[in-house]
Amino acid sequence: MSEKKSLKSKLKSFVLKIILVLAVLGTILLWVSTWTYSEGTRAGQLIKFSEKGIIFKTFEGELNMGGLRTDSSHDALEGNLWTFSVLDKKVVNDLEEAEGKRVKLSYRERYKAMPWQGDTNYFIVKVEVID
Repeated sequence: MSEKKSLKSKLKSFVLKIILVLAVLGTILLWVSTWTYSEGTRAGQLIKFSEKGIIFKTFEGELNMGGLRTDSSHDALEGNLWTFSVLDKKVVNDLEEAEGKRVKLSYRERYKAMPWQGDTNYFIVKVEVID
């Protein structure tokens, strides 16, 4: 009888340890995916904005910041494009109205974005149309 109690208490202890480890890992994952690494603004012409994804639908866009830069891997010139993601529905509406216009985008860079948040680590928080 004491062997059954001992086995039950060992199993209970093991399950509690597994739950504790999962809770700690979940907390770390949540912290990493919401922590703001940097924030700032970028300005240019909004050239692309769309909803995409197979499993996780996310809002993604491209901003042409003007000028050219060299692509060292191909020894060629390319446009100075910046890609970003959007989480907030109000910002989505603001970007849809501003497509094709010059805009100033305020962003927050996350340390690491989760797949359901977006394809980039840059998340737009405010849109201003530049006259």
